[in-house]
Amino acid sequence: MKIVALSGSVVGSKTRTAMDYTVNTLKEKYPSHEVTLIDLADYDIQFSDGRNYLEYEGDTGFVTKTIMDADAIIIGTPIFQASIPATLKNIFDLLPVNAFRDKVVSMLATAGSAKHFLILENQLKPILGYMKAQIVQSYVFIEEEDFQRKEIVNHDVLFRIERLVDDTVVLTETYQRIRDEQDAKYDF
Repeated sequence: MKIVALSGSVVGSKTRTAMDYTVNTLKEKYPSHEVTLIDLADYDIQFSDGRNYLEYEGDTGFVTKTIMDADAIIIGTPIFQASIPATLKNIFDLLPVNAFRDKVVSMLATAGSAKHFLILENQLKPILGYMKAQIVQSYVFIEEEDFQRKEIVNHDVLFRIERLVDDTVVLTETYQRIRDEQDAKYDF
């Protein structure tokens, strides 16, 4: 199974801290799965101009192709000005409308306060649904107070990240098994 952990911002450290913990949990619990961390801060991504994602080269081509090749994606995003960052939205714009068909997508958000708790529900879930994702219904929301010196200090948050990892893997395996059983019926 190929899993992409996407850290969806080019600034700040909290989302990357949470995604590092997520990736480490994935690698410890599921060592046979291929896990790739894509931190948008590490790449020079072009703005979407309507081309097919296969026509992009360089960092943009690498990121879009890696996402398209994944079986599951865990998206980590900060909440800025009561919204997801433009860098993350640009990734969605670079991909085709059915980019997440047959993919499981889960979400994690970092924010300065609890006031932004429903941003994932109201903004990110509709985008993922439109792009045909199988969405893990529970997500992780991490507030400013859950961090200290670039570490997550809230044990409940750590537990919820571990649960998100498990839910993502189990749901992906389940959907794959169902698809394999359906494909076997057609004998081709």
